Amino acid sequence: MMNTKRIEQSVAAFCSQAAANTLDLPTHEPAWGGPIVGVAAGDDPYFQRFKEDIGPFYWTPLEVFCQAYPQHSCRADELRVISYVLPQTAATRTDQRHATALPAERWVRSRYFGELFNEALRDHLVKFLVQSGYPAVAPARQPGFAYRQSPRFGIASNWSERHTAFVAGLGTFGLSDGLITPLGKAVRLGSVVTALQLPLSPRPYGDDPHAYCLHHAKGSCRACAGRCPAQVIGLNGHDKDGCAAYIRNVTAPHSRETYGIDATPCGLCQVKIPCEAGIPAALQKAFSGRSGAKKS
Repeated sequence: MMNTKRIEQSVAAFCSQAAANTLDLPTHEPAWGGPIVGVAAGDDPYFQRFKEDIGPFYWTPLEVFCQAYPQHSCRADELRVISYVLPQTAATRTDQRHATALPAERWVRSRYFGELFNEALRDHLVKFLVQSGYPAVAPARQPGFAYRQSPRFGIASNWSERHTAFVAGLGTFGLSDGLITPLGKAVRLGSVVTALQLPLSPRPYGDDPHAYCLHHAKGSCRACAGRCPAQVIGLNGHDKDGCAAYIRNVTAPHSRETYGIDATPCGLCQVKIPCEAGIPAALQKAFSGRSGAKKS
């Protein structure tokens, strides 16, 4: 019988055994450490709220599932969204802490080779579920996945791995818009929608989208702003256009010219901060033992 534990084991085994989990260095070291997994309801009201806030191009779980399975009769409440967190390794985070204006080589490699692995992991999880008898789709692997222009938020994709992870109980947003997870902010995310009834993961933070951020919780920190070489993180948050321009004009050309890797890396705001590798210590006690969402 398929259950969350089997899914967690499948994801963890793929991360530890697949050759694709690599930085493509002579050391043969992996791109990612051990993952964690969360589960959200396909009819969670947040998904419709995202669509209303971001724009009509944004997919709900039911919409993307019906794209992949137009012949399948399914209701939103019959779907689950499986989200996972891939943490940067200690070696990558250490190198990145020493970087100031440009990302470290390991970080650049994690952005390129690590995302290739993330794509492979999405495909693996879909295949694992389908072969077990449960239709599944990875939204970010759909042909129509693309970036659009949101009237309210500027450039935005039609499926957000960060927002999905928030709904699945895996983290809240920081001042820089990065997701602070139990494994920290130095992470990569992925998700799959499936017609499989699974227990829902608790949301320890309830409906607070910034609960794990020291700036929002205590009015302190702002270390991520100090780490931003483009100076586009302020008291009001993250300037997405300014961030994209720095990556397009500075870090992406550096990646190509220095390492021969066609990637769009930066991530300097994700390390050398209290939430780099976990929920900030000053906030952990407040959330220990708490659960927000009901299981079903």
